[in-house]
Amino acid sequence: MAEIRLTSVGQGQTKIRNVPTALTQEGFWCCPSPVVFQNTIKAQNPLNKTKPSSPTPKTTVQKKQTPFNERKPPPTPLRSAVVSDDQRNRCSDTPDVSVSIVNERTPRLKIESLPRKVAIEFGEPGTSDMKVVLLGKQGFCVKLSVHKKVLEENSSFFANKLSEEESNMSCLEIDDCEDVEIYVETMGLMYCKEMKQSLIKQSVSRVLRILKFAELLSFNTCIQSCLEYLEAVPWVGEEEEEKVVSLVTRLQNEGIGVTPVLKRVFSTVANPSKDTISHIMELVLKSNEEKGRREIKSIVLKLLRENSSLPSYAGSSYICNETIYSSCRICLNSLLSLFKKAAEPEFTYKPVNSKQTVVKQIALEADNLSWLLEILADRQAADEFALMWSSQQELTALHSKLPIVSRYHVSCITSRLFVGIGRGELLPSKDTRHLLLQTWLQPLISDYSWLQHGCRSFDRKVVEEGIGRTILTLPLENQQTILLSWLGTFLKSGDNCPNLQRAFEVWWRRTFIRPYME
Repeated sequence: MAEIRLTSVGQGQTKIRNVPTALTQEGFWCCPSPVVFQNTIKAQNPLNKTKPSSPTPKTTVQKKQTPFNERKPPPTPLRSAVVSDDQRNRCSDTPDVSVSIVNERTPRLKIESLPRKVAIEFGEPGTSDMKVVLLGKQGFCVKLSVHKKVLEENSSFFANKLSEEESNMSCLEIDDCEDVEIYVETMGLMYCKEMKQSLIKQSVSRVLRILKFAELLSFNTCIQSCLEYLEAVPWVGEEEEEKVVSLVTRLQNEGIGVTPVLKRVFSTVANPSKDTISHIMELVLKSNEEKGRREIKSIVLKLLRENSSLPSYAGSSYICNETIYSSCRICLNSLLSLFKKAAEPEFTYKPVNSKQTVVKQIALEADNLSWLLEILADRQAADEFALMWSSQQELTALHSKLPIVSRYHVSCITSRLFVGIGRGELLPSKDTRHLLLQTWLQPLISDYSWLQHGCRSFDRKVVEEGIGRTILTLPLENQQTILLSWLGTFLKSGDNCPNLQRAFEVWWRRTFIRPYME
């Protein structure tokens, strides 16, 4: 809190220059806009350079419903000179609404040596029984004409301060006030009957600033109104939400009731993560609407990537992985059932619509598995998936019985596993890698021509590199067996077979050119 002094106004104190006030119908002052404060600071700071030829605009603050004489001072050219004390006194006696502040070229002064000047005054000096002087930075000063009773009724901070001092003290100075503008507005709200209505047109950032000062002043009515505002108004953007949650959480730690505001970001359920994620997965995986399913899959994948990058999320990662693997098993069982149905001899004689439905379901389940694999790979938890996929001998046996247009989607899953192993995203055991190649390399080669021409997301070079690197991770004898089998197929099929020449060259050099002896 800024330093506070209780003093009596007298000679040698900060000189106050009366300027017009702006009062609402309820009797409290209207806080000036930030531009008014900034322009006043610039006008009173001799360090600011101004062009001698360009006149300084007048700073005008109108007093609402206050009669005054319309006499205008004779026009004089604006010079660059600091207003003297005599001029300041004459200005305060003049009932004009406009107050001109002009500058003159003067030697450079240090900011610490600048005299304190009043930028603006608020309240009704004739009816008030106390002055509050806010001393801001760069000599900026504001005088508030207030009432002790209002301060004591609304702010326990002021009530305690005033009770500690003599009752006849009439001036309270607050030094080093960081945010004079908000301080003025917060104290003005003590005179407001409908405080919540006054906050409606304010921005969230400004209400947060008001709430901060209301807390410092122990202005409980204002604190409650600000919290009601924050509970109802939308928070735009993550940065604004973080500011609200940060300040409100600090208030909660100090014993202030902020539960309604925090309910927007904190759940009362003990651990909703597992059931919620499982429900989301179920909804996505069962969707038959292609466009919506594709967009939601992309969103969920992105959000899970963000969660995986947060250390605080590591505690619940196991629960999420368990949920994902449960979905993988369901999709695998469904895919196997669809393959069995499509491999039946009578399936060929079924109506076209029935056959197309099965083919679409196969494509859907394969796409679901590819999506789940992508999530697991991002979370560095796909090793078990590689083992599950390598163990699908029954699925590979049915693979050759289906038309290529119906089955090629499963080869996309195999390709993604090879790419992941080749990039080091998956680290399955040696036996799993060997089993994966034995089980799924030949079906992949059978679908390779269709994948190149019928699958937009298929990247031949990336897949071939992944297959070759996966082969080269095996013992040399296994490399030889797999690559010689590939060589026979490649010599027959050419471009319709993966090009593993790089892996073949590495194996050749390891075997014949620079063999490593045990």
